[in-house]
Order: sequence, then C-alpha cells, then structure tokens
Amino acid sequence: MADIERAGYYPALVADVIKAAVGSEDVHGHLVHQETTFDQDAVRRHITVFARTGTRLVVAHADDFPDHFSGAHEIATATTECIPLASVRGVMLTHVVGDPSSYVPGSLGSAVTLTIGWGAVSRVDLLPAQCNDPDCEGGDHGYDGTITSDDIALRISAEAEGREALDRAIEFARDLSASIGH
Repeated sequence: MADIERAGYYPALVADVIKAAVGSEDVHGHLVHQETTFDQDAVRRHITVFARTGTRLVVAHADDFPDHFSGAHEIATATTECIPLASVRGVMLTHVVGDPSSYVPGSLGSAVTLTIGWGAVSRVDLLPAQCNDPDCEGGDHGYDGTITSDDIALRISAEAEGREALDRAIEFARDLSASIGH
C-alpha cells in the first residue's frame, strides 16, 4: 500500500477498492502506475494498479472528473477486474531503446509498454491477401489478418516516472509471466 500512498491519487479510495477485490488472499506482486493526461482544457490524473495474488490478477483503475450536476465537486470512479491467472494469455513488454548502436547490455532501454492480455478485448487487423504468383490475373484473394489480445497496456518511462518505476514494471512483468500458464 506504500506505493499507492506514494502515487498520491486518492490513496484511501484506491487502497480500499484493491482490498475489496483481493479479499482474504495475499498479494504476491503489484505495480502502481499514476498517469497524467490532458483532456481538452483540463489536466487529469488517473491510476492503474495491478495486484497478483496466488490465483488472480486484480486490475484496478481510478479516474476523476467534474460533477456536471452540482458543478462544485469532483466525482471519482474506481473499477476493479479480477482475472484468474489461468486466463491470462500473455504478458508483453515492448522495450524502447534510444540510440541502439550505443546500447548498454542489461539496461533494457529507457521505457517499456507493458501489455497484458486475457481475452476480454481483441484487436483484428485485416489486409487484402496478396498473391505470390506474378502472372495471376485473378481478383479477390480474400483477406489475411491477425487477432491480437490487447486488454490493457501501460507505458512506463524512466524519463517521466524514474528508473525505479521502470525497473518495478519490468520486475512485475517477469513475476506475472512466471505465474501464468501452469
């Protein structure tokens, strides 16, 4: 819970929704990612928390926005989703490396995008199929495509969040990867 406190984004609310979702299970690994976005004329903060128990991945996300009815207060929403570890289909880390010709072994770059898929959201990319026959005059060869599980993705940058946050994200990805598929 110290990482939730350190993020500073409604820590009591975020901690309570995590506790409610985790229940009596122990948390074996976690990642807290506070992010700032720009929404037209407003600056918005939000937080995503991953907590891995022995059986589940708990994903919590909290946002705030103006109460358009009263106009005087903010409203926060905090959502949790519990995914059985056996349902997590993949953990993908995309490493960003500036000036790869000067890459220092073991540094793993300056940023990562952590993508976790469990099959709730899939992206379908379709392209017209190509024929390898240069003499083919046929028309429609159908479509080729890929289906990518893309349930949640977080970008963590050493420049924006610090090297320690980047290292924690990489460690969480290792931990989660080792915990799935058993």
